[in-house]
Amino acid sequence: MSIPVLRTPDAWWVALGDDRVRRIDTDAQTTALLLADREAIIAARDGDGPTTDVAALSLISPVTTPCRVVAQMTNYATHVRDSGMDPATVPLTFFRKASGSVTGPHSDIVKPAHVSLLDYEVEIGLVIGEPIPVGTSIAAGPGLPPQVAALVITNDVSARDIQLPKTQFYEAKSYPTFTPAGPVLLLLEEGDGSRFTDLRLRLEVNGEIRQDSTVADMIYRPHEALSALARFQYLDTGDLVLTGTPGGTALKAPPKPIEIIGSLLPPAVKWKTFFKRQANNPRYLHDGDVIETSIATADLALDLGVQRNTVRFTADTPS
Repeated sequence: MSIPVLRTPDAWWVALGDDRVRRIDTDAQTTALLLADREAIIAARDGDGPTTDVAALSLISPVTTPCRVVAQMTNYATHVRDSGMDPATVPLTFFRKASGSVTGPHSDIVKPAHVSLLDYEVEIGLVIGEPIPVGTSIAAGPGLPPQVAALVITNDVSARDIQLPKTQFYEAKSYPTFTPAGPVLLLLEEGDGSRFTDLRLRLEVNGEIRQDSTVADMIYRPHEALSALARFQYLDTGDLVLTGTPGGTALKAPPKPIEIIGSLLPPAVKWKTFFKRQANNPRYLHDGDVIETSIATADLALDLGVQRNTVRFTADTPS
């Protein structure tokens, strides 16, 4: 049975149900060290010590930094179609995010003044539980690879007007607060991985459902992603791998006729025209918007909790 763990600035906690938590007796300062202290986690779960109401806690990201943050691109069929591509031919590709973008599950998402088009992407984060050296063979199986120790909700916040003209993702997705993580670090036990495909990802903005899909829509599963990464990328305990987002983001590819016309224009004219159209899209995030994300199986056997963040524009953002 999976073990939900929470983190505050001064402690780690096991969630016990009925909104009660018990403090874990550990000196671990990082996610990697906590994963190595399984005995303390089990003792807190099974013990009879005092409990606390979870509402009294100020939760922060259960993924500590610095760490590697690697993300899969266009990995859900619905998102691939929204992006104007074919799910049958989309390749398995990755990009990196700065770990300085990781923030708490209830922290504000802060839009820099020079960013105009702020988007959201709910994603399942895989927390690595043991080193994966380059050349490691990741076996295929019905569940999750043994190298995955835990799951966590992430939101791959994206500055689309930075991402698209530069044709690279690192800057547009790496600003501080652009990777909310948590609240739950869901530690996996034997058999839990078999329920991975039952997980449903949901994201709401001000109560309106924007994204709602299960892992069944995922194209490349974790064993495929980790196998591909292991060909060139070392991963360590506590590193975070984002596994893609379903359809429903604010950004969508333009209709084919417009896309063809745009390809004939000089780049400066093309992007000016594209962003003028995008500026009229109300689905991009606005100052004060509340984003609520959840990932769980229908029976809550696997439950990553609920992440809730408010969007804040910097004071000097042009109107």
